[in-house]
Amino acid sequence: MEAGDEERNINGYHGDHQEEHQPSKRKKGSFITMPFIIANESFEKVASYGLLPNMIIYLMKDYNMSLAKGQNLIFFWSAATNFFPLIGAFVADSYLGRFLTIALGSVISLLGMTLLWLTTVIPHAKPPSCDPSLANDCKSPTTGQYALLVFAFLIMSIGAGGVRPCSLAFGADQVDQRDNPKNKKILETFFNWYYACGCFSVVIAMTVIVYIQDHLGWRTGFGIPIILMLVSTVCLLLATPLYIMNKVKSSLFHSLVRVAIASFRNRKTTPPPPGSNVRYYVKKNSTVTTPSDKLRCLNKACIIQDLERDIDSNGMAKNQWKLCSVEEVEELKALIRVLPIWSTGVIMSIHANQSSFGVVQALSMDRHLGSSKFEVPAASFITFQIMVIVLWIPIYDRILLPLASKINGKPVTLSVKSRMGIGLFCAFMSMFVAGVVENIRRKRAIGNSNSTTLLMSAFWLVPQNCFSGLAEAFNAIGQNEFFYTEMPKSMSSIATCLFGVGMGVAGLLASLILTLVNDNTQKGGNQSWVSSKINKGRYDYYYWILSAICFLNVLYYMFCSWCYQPIKTKIVDDTPLARLGNNTSPPAKEQLNDL
Repeated sequence: MEAGDEERNINGYHGDHQEEHQPSKRKKGSFITMPFIIANESFEKVASYGLLPNMIIYLMKDYNMSLAKGQNLIFFWSAATNFFPLIGAFVADSYLGRFLTIALGSVISLLGMTLLWLTTVIPHAKPPSCDPSLANDCKSPTTGQYALLVFAFLIMSIGAGGVRPCSLAFGADQVDQRDNPKNKKILETFFNWYYACGCFSVVIAMTVIVYIQDHLGWRTGFGIPIILMLVSTVCLLLATPLYIMNKVKSSLFHSLVRVAIASFRNRKTTPPPPGSNVRYYVKKNSTVTTPSDKLRCLNKACIIQDLERDIDSNGMAKNQWKLCSVEEVEELKALIRVLPIWSTGVIMSIHANQSSFGVVQALSMDRHLGSSKFEVPAASFITFQIMVIVLWIPIYDRILLPLASKINGKPVTLSVKSRMGIGLFCAFMSMFVAGVVENIRRKRAIGNSNSTTLLMSAFWLVPQNCFSGLAEAFNAIGQNEFFYTEMPKSMSSIATCLFGVGMGVAGLLASLILTLVNDNTQKGGNQSWVSSKINKGRYDYYYWILSAICFLNVLYYMFCSWCYQPIKTKIVDDTPLARLGNNTSPPAKEQLNDL
């Protein structure tokens, strides 16, 4: 197997791919499958994203939850939805394959949405409504009612874990023909349509679905996503005979765990000094023959200590949990190196989890479009974030950069690390502006306490959403590009999962921050800063705490960016399985030359 074939295996492609699908026999795959795959992803996005924006209102009004408790539940739901795709990717790569994982994920998501819809249909599935004539008469949900709600969220998260990490790669499998000279253009066309449909789906979810929930009620608003998810599942299954099904293989996660365990088991081995003679285990056709000097403790996992004991007659490691290849060691090093910069993205993502507060703010403000009677749904203001992302990318790429290059007389580009830094600063500005707007809103509301709705336009919330959209456009896209370019191609699946994992961790940290603020500010009988009664709380102080964290994160990122240096490894084209670290003498056994 050539190096290119091995690379294809690592990324989900297999050496027998071309043999199974010769051009003359290629009746499966190609663009004929795209409408079904993109429809599956688009309807899934409309269904799932349509449930999120208004969820805090549903929890507060129908489940009598406080803002803090409801938001914490949403934080955990978001975290689970971002963590499960990592498990889904592992299951797809190692056991079920992408198609079966997507199909099961779609069915499971449908089940979870149905359970959530049942909470709007079954009278005893949620607590009774509050009696407005009696103070403090609201009853909290029982253990069974709360368990049903959480179980519905959990099932939907598990379903998302099957669909989201596999859909894009499965679609690429159908059109990727490495022997086609136009393959790059074909893939580019697929990715453009895939992401365009994805963005359009999110906009539909945050406008149309939210509007239906506001005006037709929860039963209809939660029922329509069930229909959409059913259509999504059917679209995927209809084209089953047309799909290319790549075989499953050993997952990269497995090799990373083996390197960590092998390094620990060999921890008492004295690492050789740089430039000394030492044998390293190198797999056939691997281009990396010598480990880097960074994180040298991990190099112990690829050192051949005893040739007879460690290597079998076929040149393979006898115990893969004690001896790993140089390439596998370098893959783990690459992951560890990007973690500090990844952590700055986690802090940035905390601000993206605060949309529920904006919904509560918008409910207390004037949401009419000018003098018309049309009222914008409170949960739809987050759409401005998506609009900024969709508009900014072509403006930046097609207008600003060419204009700057023309003025400067030479090509002008922003490095990926510069873009990530700008995104972090935009996140800080989003929270700072949100605090200023809330401060103004609160003062006006207190001064106009006779009115239930403040005569202050909810479009004051647009600037903070625009800054949040710019933060996503610069940092989120920059993160994905950074991880993909700085990590080996064999780790592309992990590189694409890192951002989602960061969002999951951010959800947990956001929940921790909210809990600390809520518990500490309501001590001594004081009103919590994040009170459900918005005018008695201090959302502005809460926003400014988050802005301070975001500002410190900018400084932390500058330090991480300054410290970051790519690892340089020695690379050759054709190597034996094991050789001396300084390449000054041949391997100890002739059989190694034939491995």
